[in-house]
Order: sequence, then structure tokens, then C-alpha cells
Amino acid sequence: MTTVDTSAPVERRPLSARLLSANTFWIALVLLALIVVFSAMAPDSFLTFFNFQQLFIETSVLLVIAVGMTFVIITGGIDLSVGSVLIFAGMISAKTMEWMSPNQDASNAGWGVILVGLVVAIAGGSVWGLINGLLVARANIPPLIVTLGTLGAALGVASLLNDGTNVRTVPLELRDSLGFGTLEGNIPNLVVVAVVITVIFGLVLHTTRFGRYTFAIGSNAEAARRSGIGVTRHLTNVYLLTGFLAGIAGFMSLAYFQSTTISGHTTDNLNAIAGVVMGGTSLFGGIGTILGTVIGVFIPAVLQKGFNIIGVQPYWQQIAVGAVLVAAVWFDQQRRRSQNKR
Repeated sequence: MTTVDTSAPVERRPLSARLLSANTFWIALVLLALIVVFSAMAPDSFLTFFNFQQLFIETSVLLVIAVGMTFVIITGGIDLSVGSVLIFAGMISAKTMEWMSPNQDASNAGWGVILVGLVVAIAGGSVWGLINGLLVARANIPPLIVTLGTLGAALGVASLLNDGTNVRTVPLELRDSLGFGTLEGNIPNLVVVAVVITVIFGLVLHTTRFGRYTFAIGSNAEAARRSGIGVTRHLTNVYLLTGFLAGIAGFMSLAYFQSTTISGHTTDNLNAIAGVVMGGTSLFGGIGTILGTVIGVFIPAVLQKGFNIIGVQPYWQQIAVGAVLVAAVWFDQQRRRSQNKR
């Protein structure tokens, strides 16, 4: 009888080879190169604490919805509705705080009213996420069609709630604490919230069963189903999570802009998708990291900030982001083809 030697060591690729094959490594180099170039071109304007502080603040809201988008794209899906859900969450939160305040003026509202507004924003975002999840996972409607429909529906409902105008009576306490408050006088509270959310869901994605199931479904949904994973329930929960995070992002936006900004987030869905894909998450599913998403989200932000400082027309930023996005997708396709040949 022939025996198989199972004691032979498993061949491991060198760390340098694994590093060079990782999307996150290359996209990090792109971000670092951008920072170096803009710092060299405008050291007194770009390479300042204030500039980076503003950069982190302006990216915080987008980062929160991009974290949720990472989960969706890893499953092989897409969510075009997050920008509209963000607007809806901010609108229903602001209207609730108005309704609870004397003369419908929430400017002087206390923390009791603000906390109710937070709960309403999260609940509002979660409801839209649940609708997306049920239609995608249970009704088997393509996610592109489902979320394209809820994109318009959520924005329409948000506009109806206040006759198409923005709510501007946001509690001053919310503005001064979350919107413009800082930790130890230097770190904006908005950034702290975004970092905490990113770390928590990064751990969820990479260290928990929920994360493993997310990758498994994105790699092969049918194989995941046959292995005992409740694919329908898990997909529903993933879209629910995305809506939940969009609700939080809507409340953060409300605190920072002191307004519902109906027209200010219409492209957030595309920006989030671009950031996630540029960060190395595959549009084909099964591959992605939260760290990559963080890096990918900052690339357009750094480009915009740098171009503004050196006086380049903002249209060039759109061209540059588009080029990086196409390059990221091309690189992902090349990697998949090389893996299939092995």
C-alpha cells in the first residue's frame, strides 16, 4: 500500500512576492506618490496640519458608506442607492428633530431630541437597506436594477418630506459636538466616528464568520449554499448593513453641513464605488479589504485637494480618477486571468 507523506512543508511564497501581488500595496504606492508630488509642488499649502485635518473631515462621510459598499461588492453585488439613502436618513432625522421642538425650530434642541434624531436616521437608512436586500436576495432581482430603483425612490421621498427644500434648523449642540467638535483639540470628532466604524467593520469583515460568509458568497454563491451557508439571509443582512451605515453617514453629514444638503450627495454612490474598486475590491466578488477601501477613498480626495491648491481645473481630477479606476479594474482582470491559467 502506498502512503502519502503529509509531513512535507507547504511551499510559501516570499513576503516580497506576496506584497508585490497585492492590490493594496500598489494602490498605497499611488496614494503615497500623489502626496509626495503635491507636497513638493506646494509644500507651504499642501503639507500642513490644517490641510490634512480638513482632508480627513471631508472624507469621513464618504468613508462610512464606502465601508458598507465594500461588503456589497465583495458579495458580487452593487448598491447605487447609498447616496440617496444618506440624504433620506438626514432628512427624516432633521424633520423628526423639528417636529419634537417648539415652533418646529430644532436649533436649541437638547441631547434627548438629538439622540432620537440619530435613531431615526439609522432606522431610516436600515429600512432602505432591508428593502434592497429582500428584493435582491429573495426576489432575485439584479442588484443593479433594485438599487437604481431605490436610488430614485429614496431621493424622491426625501424631497417630498420638505417640499424639495433643505432643512436648516439643525441643533447647535449637534453642530458643536459632532460636526465641529474635536478630541483633545486636534482630532475632529467626525473623523473619530469614521475611524471607529472603519475599524469595527474591518474586524467584522476579516475576523468573523459574517466576513467569511461574505467572501464565500462572492467567490461562489452556489458552493456557499451547498456548504450550508444561508446565502439569502446573508445577502439580505449585507444590504441591511449598507443601509445602516448610510443612515449613520446621513446623520454625520447633517451635523457637519448643518443642513440636509439634498443636492450635495447625488454622486456619493459613484464615489464610494470608485473608492472601493480602486482600493482593490473586485467587482467580480470574493476579493477585498477595508484597508484597501480606506486608501481608495483617499485617492480622489487627495487629488481634489491637491489640484485646488496648485490651481488646476477640477475637471482634471475627474479624468485622473477615471483613469485610476479603469486601471484598477484592468489589473483585477489580469490577475484573475493569470490565476485561471495556473
